[in-house]
Amino acid sequence: MIQLRFQTPDTWTQIVLADFNAFLIDHAAAEKKASGMAVSMLSHYPDRPAIVKAMIDLAIEEMTHFRDVVRIMTERNIQLAADEKDPYINQFRKHIRKDSEPYLLDRLISAGIIEARGCERFSLIADAQEDLQLKRFYTAIGRSESRHATLFTDLAKEYFPADEVEERLGEMLDIEADIISRLPYRAALH
Repeated sequence: MIQLRFQTPDTWTQIVLADFNAFLIDHAAAEKKASGMAVSMLSHYPDRPAIVKAMIDLAIEEMTHFRDVVRIMTERNIQLAADEKDPYINQFRKHIRKDSEPYLLDRLISAGIIEARGCERFSLIADAQEDLQLKRFYTAIGRSESRHATLFTDLAKEYFPADEVEERLGEMLDIEADIISRLPYRAALH
């Protein structure tokens, strides 16, 4: 599992729980975008069989999570909203290199880090939940995000030397920690 270099403080969890409906809307959007990202990856790398296979499975799993979040929203009479740009994702993407091979490596590594951050934050939500159904749901989502983080680093090591992956992972973890530590907390995943 990727070891994040900035731990989300309790303040974030308190903000999310205070406006959990807004968090659910953002969570649904994040799952939908994650599914779209997986489809984009398999479309851009049809010559990389391991990526194609993994991204097909990931797209389906993320869309299943989207459906599950929408089901929870429906039970609470919450409607989907238009997607908003995610400042965390947008700032993190600025650090992805542009040349073909470095771009692929950075895409895989950044996706793994984003999934690791999701694991951390969904686990915080699960731990803070009093509703047993939501506690179980967010525990399962956290475990899923952990597997996804490992999936992306494993894919990176399939196509790049392990020492190159580890070096860039360290650089990207520093970048991610700086970004996430400076963003204001809101009732959103990032």
